[in-house]
Amino acid sequence: MEWREDGVLLSVRPHGESGAILELFTAGHGRHAGLVRGGGSRRMAPVLQPGTQLDATWKARLSEHLGQFTVEPLRGRAGAAMADRLALAGLSAVCALLAFALPERAPYPALYARTQALLDGLGAERWGHAYLGFELALLEEMGFGLDLARCAVSGATDELAYVSPRTGRAVARTAAGEWADRLLPLPPALIGGEDGLVEGLSVTGHFLHHHLAPSLGDRPLPPARDRLVALIARQGSART
Repeated sequence: MEWREDGVLLSVRPHGESGAILELFTAGHGRHAGLVRGGGSRRMAPVLQPGTQLDATWKARLSEHLGQFTVEPLRGRAGAAMADRLALAGLSAVCALLAFALPERAPYPALYARTQALLDGLGAERWGHAYLGFELALLEEMGFGLDLARCAVSGATDELAYVSPRTGRAVARTAAGEWADRLLPLPPALIGGEDGLVEGLSVTGHFLHHHLAPSLGDRPLPPARDRLVALIARQGSART
């Protein structure tokens, strides 16, 4: 069994005296693990950093085996992110969330393309809004997408002000009634607007914590995600 594809390195863990087990996210093979012999060496350490774009060849005797990777770096991202706290936190959060959420060996080509664009744009203006779009896309791909196009109660498309914490559907202000205090706010950032980025991340965070995580065995969400959101909130407060 053999395939070759480029992918984003999500995680590295040591194996034996000098090996390392990598997890890559590729367009055609999804989240895929493999052993790199010598991957734990000092020579390979600068190359095998989360977020690095790798040209990888995977081989195994049988498809269900762990298999081995042979990798070549195409583009490093961790080094550039070191100079920017937000970029470094964003890189860590994206890789950690994907490693946490994606099922093994299931392809998600659209999410992969979005991930590449997001990581290539680290540090760019409005990167936080692009990250929010990434979380929405991840929830959609994992079966917990938000439906914010129209009111779940009335079908109206205007005055949408809330999100149901149970179903992820939008609710209009006039239709919320006595349930308004039990609903999540719907900030403009969630539907393509500029304002309310942190509030939007609070909404996606609710569905990541209370819907996605329980579906994966109730494992806690990676702390890197909450660290990124806290940093975005602090930087937003500092600007105001």
